Amino acid sequence: MTARDARLHAFRADLADARLKGEVSADRFVPGQPARISVSVADIRKAPSWDAGVNTQALFGEDVLVFEEKEGWAWIQVERDGYVGYVTDTVLGARDHPPTHTVSVPRTFLYPGPDLRFPISGQLSMGSAVTVTGAAETRGTHYALLPSGQAVIAGHLRPIADKSADYVSVAETFLGTPYLWGGASGFGIDCSGLVQLAMRMAGKDVLRDSDMQAATIGEPLEPGPDFSGLCRGDLVFWKGHVAIMTDAETMIHANGHTMLVSREGLKDAIARIGYLYGGPTGFRRP
Repeated sequence: MTARDARLHAFRADLADARLKGEVSADRFVPGQPARISVSVADIRKAPSWDAGVNTQALFGEDVLVFEEKEGWAWIQVERDGYVGYVTDTVLGARDHPPTHTVSVPRTFLYPGPDLRFPISGQLSMGSAVTVTGAAETRGTHYALLPSGQAVIAGHLRPIADKSADYVSVAETFLGTPYLWGGASGFGIDCSGLVQLAMRMAGKDVLRDSDMQAATIGEPLEPGPDFSGLCRGDLVFWKGHVAIMTDAETMIHANGHTMLVSREGLKDAIARIGYLYGGPTGFRRP
């Protein structure tokens, strides 16, 4: 059988995705059942347990396939990037309304109706997909109306087909966002989550984890002496970490040093990180 990355292919000894039949060994193969994330942010865990680590997150409106539901947990695969893991079954809903718009600001609020003075009824991250069914205006503020009857600021959305011109500019809107291991939203994000979400908003879907990104995004680079020749948008990888160059000398990254998305000089970061984790392992240009 061909070796498969269990982060990207749904297979266990007892159960596997029917599409993998003949490629992996399992007692039983089942087709994935379509579902959609119905909460603001869904933690995707390594195992069906509250004690299990969070590998990544899925956002409101993301489509998933469900291979098993058991004892309050669901074994799923996110369709956009292929990531496999476990979520509580309460985060799943039906794919009943095709999404029309994407949240285009780092964070926004849901209101029970079109009035910013109402107590909020929820919140959404950049990248969340919503269905707009109507519009309203209250005291000069424009709202998009959702099938649930909730409202969101219209200016915080864009048509789902629209994409940002510069993924680095998207990443820069997250400056000051808290670092969160496994985070993939505007409420908390990690290094590879920042790369993935920023690129997604610019129309490029990439894989989730930094090792995957180091092997697949764009083309490898060989910078010159003193790391010269890098430019805006280039990626710098360390073991287990990735940063985005904002110019030839400065980078932005979600990091455990500041516990924020922050800017840092490349040479300063190399010196700081080096004594614990070694130097950069690679450079890539998307």
